[in-house]
Amino acid sequence: MANTFLVHAIPLSYNLHNLRTPQQQFSGKDTRTRINHAIRAAELRVIGPEGENLGTLTLANALKEAEKFKLDLIEISPNAKPPVAKIADFGQHRYETKRKASKAKAKAHVTETKSVQVKIGTGDHDQQLKARRAAEWLEEGHRVKVDLFLWGRYKYMDEKFLKERLDRFLKIIPAEYKVADPVKRSPKGFTTTLERVPGGSKTQKPKVIEETKKTTEKKKTEAESSEVKSKKKSLDDLLESGMI
Repeated sequence: MANTFLVHAIPLSYNLHNLRTPQQQFSGKDTRTRINHAIRAAELRVIGPEGENLGTLTLANALKEAEKFKLDLIEISPNAKPPVAKIADFGQHRYETKRKASKAKAKAHVTETKSVQVKIGTGDHDQQLKARRAAEWLEEGHRVKVDLFLWGRYKYMDEKFLKERLDRFLKIIPAEYKVADPVKRSPKGFTTTLERVPGGSKTQKPKVIEETKKTTEKKKTEAESSEVKSKKKSLDDLLESGMI
């Protein structure tokens, strides 16, 4: 009964081959590396395992040379005329190719737009930290978007005053830069975008830090001067008392 059902279910004229899933055609560029008998070129310029030039050989002779060294024949420049092939271990060749690609990718620099946000109440120390971070990004070649974030009653303060607050932060960024987008209103406050000056100098200390350093050195000098005066006074007292 089962066989009878199959005969009635599938017409005799139907090609059973049509039941197979059709193979998808790959229309893109074939970037696979061809090795050994997969190479299609009739002639190849062959490079030996030590980098020596073995000249132009037919595919059959090139395969024989590879067999002598017990290595693979690898097509490394398929678009050359004639194509170039190298006799080497395919596993090692693939490893070296991937390693070189990884190094090239690591060296490739991707420019991004980084963001730094400051507020009216941001303290000097936090501003200096943000300024250093902006300088580092600029030195790496990134654009830096600086936002002065306003909330509540700060949104209605004098525009000139708010721009001055943003300008004060820009002045302490310890790097040479140019203003790519001038200061303008944004949905959250004011914003501007900076770019590194090509060939600009490396990080410099911001003015605020320099002023702090000068103040510290001045206090240190005053303390040392006070200590010297104190020692001199003690010496004078000992002389007057006749102990020296």
